[in-house]
Amino acid sequence: MIYLLILSFALAAGLSSLLLIISSLLSKKSLLDQEKSSPFECGFDPKNTSRIPFSIRFFLIAIIFLVFDIEISILLPLGIVSGSLDPVSWLMVGGIFLGLVTLGLYYEWLDQTLSWIS
Repeated sequence: MIYLLILSFALAAGLSSLLLIISSLLSKKSLLDQEKSSPFECGFDPKNTSRIPFSIRFFLIAIIFLVFDIEISILLPLGIVSGSLDPVSWLMVGGIFLGLVTLGLYYEWLDQTLSWIS
């Protein structure tokens, strides 16, 4: 009885291993796409020379992203402490902060930093 149980377990394990190997071989791509396997770094071709200067627009967009990312991390705790502050001071702090960030966004818009077309 115990030998039959061990034999059926070994048969099930072997069969499932065989099915996994066959499905892995059948689902594999036969030809690798060269563009998908090459690394992509900031829009530059990694096979060319590395002495090409970076565009300043790339850095400005990255800094804008960081500013708005930090803005979210500052505004989230403001909602958590809303129960411990009076509503007037809570609205003033949040409004002043959002106003400053909006003024910065307006300045960058007027400076055409946010223009996607060079």
